[in-house]
Amino acid sequence: MKILVTGGTGYIGSHTVVELQNRGHEVIIIDNLSNSYSTVVDQIEKITGKRPVFEVFDLTDKAKTAAFFQQNSDLDGIIHFAAYKAVGESVEKPLKYYRNNLESLLNILDGMQEYKIPSLVFSSSCTVYGEPDELPVSEAAPIKPATSPYGNTKQISEEIIRDTAANSSFNAILLRYFNPIGAHESALIGELPIGVPNNLIPYITQTAAGIREQLSVFGDDYDTPDGTAIRDYIHVTDLAKAHIAALERMAHKKSKEKVEAFNVGTGNGYSVLEVIRAFEKSTGEKLNYKIAPRRAGDVEKVWSETTLANNELGWKAEKNIEEMMASAWKWQLALEKK
Repeated sequence: MKILVTGGTGYIGSHTVVELQNRGHEVIIIDNLSNSYSTVVDQIEKITGKRPVFEVFDLTDKAKTAAFFQQNSDLDGIIHFAAYKAVGESVEKPLKYYRNNLESLLNILDGMQEYKIPSLVFSSSCTVYGEPDELPVSEAAPIKPATSPYGNTKQISEEIIRDTAANSSFNAILLRYFNPIGAHESALIGELPIGVPNNLIPYITQTAAGIREQLSVFGDDYDTPDGTAIRDYIHVTDLAKAHIAALERMAHKKSKEKVEAFNVGTGNGYSVLEVIRAFEKSTGEKLNYKIAPRRAGDVEKVWSETTLANNELGWKAEKNIEEMMASAWKWQLALEKK
């Protein structure tokens, strides 16, 4: 298949491009490099032996996006990652998030409709569930009011896709990610945010490497066993494979609805302190951390019910928390050598 991957030089995008190319698919990447590096394309080529087509532009540019679709009207599917994703920043700069995350999606859906592109895999998030009533949270859980503008852009995007697909020829699968961490086993690609990391794991690895002085644990007064927030962490390669399973489900006409939603997690919840201990255990490195006040927009605890994805997509997360931590540290050490 010929697949467009938006945000394909980003963290999850690059790992998904690797999995696509390893399975023989032809990949085109569009990325504006706002939170990634063009050198990632070289690394993808090193891992897979094949260089994806790479176009640098912003998908909020309607004219450029329309021109791209005109030249690539034979796409078999799109995996749409391109979006801003920092919860805290979205609270401070909501319009930046609404403008970027929604306009880019609208321009993509215009192209899909015009050229009858059959399949969309959308990068959604467990943030759509807000603070869930029951754990683990399943796809049947109610969509709660979002706790951040970022989370709201994911909810609105899901609604836009459902409304558009209802009167269009394409199918869509919404993948609701839990917390992707870790890096490719080659240590050639991994999570490398520009500037200060917003996510826990790069902050852990950068603190262990001495780049950051200290890790802040935001809140130790949550209603959890050790007081710190609980998340479902999934290895990025496991997550990438879920996108291939979603694409193939639509290609083989196995979808049961025009738009389907699947949780993509491990089904296990780990607190921030448990993650820190898993890092220390798997790497032998001691972490300098302190307890800090809670962050605006953070959910107390959430982990996934994965039965639907396991049964319908034929996909299951394989790597455990220690393997995830070890791969993240291996990636950090490879960066240090560079």
